[in-house]
Amino acid sequence: MSLTIRRLLSFTLVLAAASAQRPAPSGSDWPDWRGPNRDGTSADKNLPSSWSPSGDNLAWKAPYGSRSTPIVLGNRVFVQNTSGKGELEQERVMCFDADTGKVLWEYKFNVYLSDVPAHRVGWASPVADPETGNIYAYGVGGTLLGLSYDGKPLWERSLGEDFGLVTTHGGRTVSPVIEGDLVIVSGIVSAWGANARAAHRFMAFDKKTGATIWINSPGGRPFDTTYSAPLAAVINGTRLLIAGGGDGAVHAMKPQTGEPVWSYTMSKRGVNTGVVVSGNNVIVSHSEENLDSSEMGLLAEIDGTGKGQLGPQQVKWAVKGYQGGYSSPIIDGDRILQVDNGANLFAYDVNNGKELWKQNLGTIQKSSVAIGDGKIYVGTENGKFYILKPHQDHCEILDQDWLGSEKTPEQVLASVAISRGRIYLASMDNLYAIGKKKNPPLPAKAMVKDTAPAGASPAFLQVAPTEQILAPGDKVNFHARLFDAQGRFIKETAATWSLEQLKGAIEDGKFTAGDGPSAGTIKATAEGLSGTATARIMPPLPWSINFENMPPNSVPRHWTNATGKFQVRDVDGNKVLVKLADNPFTKRARVYMGLGSWANYTVEADVLATEKRRQMGDAGVVAQRYQLTLYGNSQKLELQPWQPEIARTVSKDFAWKSNTWYRLKLRVENTPDGKTRARGKAWPTAEPEPAEWMIDRVDPIPNRQGSPGIYADAPFEVYLDNLKVTANQ
Repeated sequence: MSLTIRRLLSFTLVLAAASAQRPAPSGSDWPDWRGPNRDGTSADKNLPSSWSPSGDNLAWKAPYGSRSTPIVLGNRVFVQNTSGKGELEQERVMCFDADTGKVLWEYKFNVYLSDVPAHRVGWASPVADPETGNIYAYGVGGTLLGLSYDGKPLWERSLGEDFGLVTTHGGRTVSPVIEGDLVIVSGIVSAWGANARAAHRFMAFDKKTGATIWINSPGGRPFDTTYSAPLAAVINGTRLLIAGGGDGAVHAMKPQTGEPVWSYTMSKRGVNTGVVVSGNNVIVSHSEENLDSSEMGLLAEIDGTGKGQLGPQQVKWAVKGYQGGYSSPIIDGDRILQVDNGANLFAYDVNNGKELWKQNLGTIQKSSVAIGDGKIYVGTENGKFYILKPHQDHCEILDQDWLGSEKTPEQVLASVAISRGRIYLASMDNLYAIGKKKNPPLPAKAMVKDTAPAGASPAFLQVAPTEQILAPGDKVNFHARLFDAQGRFIKETAATWSLEQLKGAIEDGKFTAGDGPSAGTIKATAEGLSGTATARIMPPLPWSINFENMPPNSVPRHWTNATGKFQVRDVDGNKVLVKLADNPFTKRARVYMGLGSWANYTVEADVLATEKRRQMGDAGVVAQRYQLTLYGNSQKLELQPWQPEIARTVSKDFAWKSNTWYRLKLRVENTPDGKTRARGKAWPTAEPEPAEWMIDRVDPIPNRQGSPGIYADAPFEVYLDNLKVTANQ
């Protein structure tokens, strides 16, 4: 199959109930963390003006905290957070009864092969699809998954294995959004082919199957991972998806095709805030150093009708020195409301950027404001929660409460969800439903598909699905889809099909994968337009690779995250794979070489680390989402599925010398009791293989499948050779 539909690692129904019906669409739903319009505003009326964490006007309180914002669909509240500690920690999606706070179900999934520390897990919010009732979540480790309204698994993608997604110690993860039939996420990706260069890329997936529909690269070199909330708006007749990127720019693209429309570069670091739209103008902000001055921070209005790279001529007004780097803005009438990094709520005139008033809320701020019924709801990292009423020249505090206590506050990093007369607030410790009175649901907005009018002229041809990872003999039906100049779907069409650098056969869009390894494109031509999709074919096991038949300075084309970081080179008369040490930003790299659905296999490789100034690199192999690594400076052999969570790491002292070849061997097997056993060993290649395994661990929260791979951290060059991957016997 082109897409492995995977079952997640743990699914727990807390209530043994019959399958719930998809909720009727409602204008009171809060399906996205920024609300139904993704702009922090609600049409609900008669919302709470006061409450108390001790019980006044409190519908319920549940002991489940979250750093991300709840969402609401029908009579259910959903949050994404952390479950367990130490070796049992996982990421989790939880579902609560909106009236009682009772846990209806929870769905757990592993974090693996990621640099994200345990306390950053659960960064993104899930998103709900009002059309299907399905829930989609994007984990800090790059897991993207679809769940039914009952929490049953629909599909799962591993974006680290499939695209080389970068996850870092910061944990910053964008929340997914739904656009028509697509689930869209973004992140720093270093894959293969045209997408080998590291860039902040946006990726769209079929919400029903998880198949990749498009991937784009609108910006330049990224500085950071980011979590800017995308907003969709029709500007000058074209629906645009607008979001900040890791390259310090805000990008606009057509959501159904991924075609870039414009970019506005404004910061020397990544952009974390979302945007809001006023007419055809876009409000942007950040808190890093500006490109054209040494001042830190910017709030600006830019003309959203432009094309290509926008510049100063598209800036309507700008407030330099405003540091709104985490909390996203909202628009309330003719006012922009946003909290800066120091927890000061500002109001600016949307027409000219003039400051109208300022209200201090605390000292540290991450949460974004939300507004409904003329009231602002916002919490602070200091643990205080406010209900405010904005006026033209000042802000009125209607209510303020400590969550926890002043000495031991409950941090609020999340925004609130507003639904059916209630405010749903997540602190890092608890989930609160504010408002005992429940409003009847508002009428639902009509779901309008972004389709072209009759007679529209085709301007873009999309081939879907794309980025297929296949085994020999797999069959895929590709579709040629026509869109107009505004990115609106016209129709599927017959096309002339061809293959480039890809083994297989295609007829009328029906592709049969040939022998691997192979990587290339599927091209369709129709009505004067051409479009391409990409695919890779992975050879079946066993593998034995010594690189002798590969040209110098190359890497296997079908590998993920290898280009620019590794290269084949002749060393002492033999060709080996070298981890380059020419770029401090890419000195650490993990390469994936096969299908993410593989299980029960063994990976072996020869490794050698060079040494300079008493510094050695690290070298490792990966099997089924477990990594066995020789660490040079610490002189250890370690087995780990998730390095920052050290409770699940097994470490053994191992003295190894620089400029000497060693053999690494990692065997992973699924056991009948539902666990996974991983065993590893290392030895000098000049010596016989030791009979005993040096490291042996049974994982109680197992990774039951995953791609084989290699790993190196090269302050100075690291060599690999004689790679072998075999199915366990």
